[in-house]
Amino acid sequence: MLDGNARFVAGEPQHPHQDVERRESVADGQEPVAAIFGCADSRLAAEIIFDMGLGDAFVVRNAGQVVSDSVIGSLEYAVAVLHVPLILVLGHDSCGAVAAAIGSQAEDADPLPPHIAQLIAPIVPAVHRVGGDGAVDPAAIDAGEVGREHLRDTVSELLAQSEIIASAVAENTLAIVGANYRLAEGRVVPDVVVGMRD
Repeated sequence: MLDGNARFVAGEPQHPHQDVERRESVADGQEPVAAIFGCADSRLAAEIIFDMGLGDAFVVRNAGQVVSDSVIGSLEYAVAVLHVPLILVLGHDSCGAVAAAIGSQAEDADPLPPHIAQLIAPIVPAVHRVGGDGAVDPAAIDAGEVGREHLRDTVSELLAQSEIIASAVAENTLAIVGANYRLAEGRVVPDVVVGMRD
């Protein structure tokens, strides 16, 4: 995957597994090399930034890569049924969900719509670890650091909330990597590794 990302960064993608033959070969089943749980941001298209194709990655996305029942169920399917050896949790800089979480903690913050407030609630603890307790000054907080803290929290949450995922890591059949995508340069930078590559 890092090789594919290097090709993407260099502007030399090979676009593998994107032809008619590949489409036909995976029609009856899939054996992805990894599950990728990333932000829904339109600039974070996993198969493109890793130069992958059909059947290569099992991709789950939502705004801010926030753990939910549907995310855990999807990733458990990838681990228990598809036997992926890797879950990549992929955050990025300039994340709107992170910005919303930071802004929601300002002293004069307007209430967010209920579903958005619920979505970003798991990011708020990272805001306070970076910015301190109580109301924060959004202009004074390093959003990148909040994003990195939230990324680490997300990896921890997957392990805490899923016995299937935690057991696979303990049995050394699964690794979880938390990484950040740098929008301007296109590079994926690993931040935390749990499991086989510890």
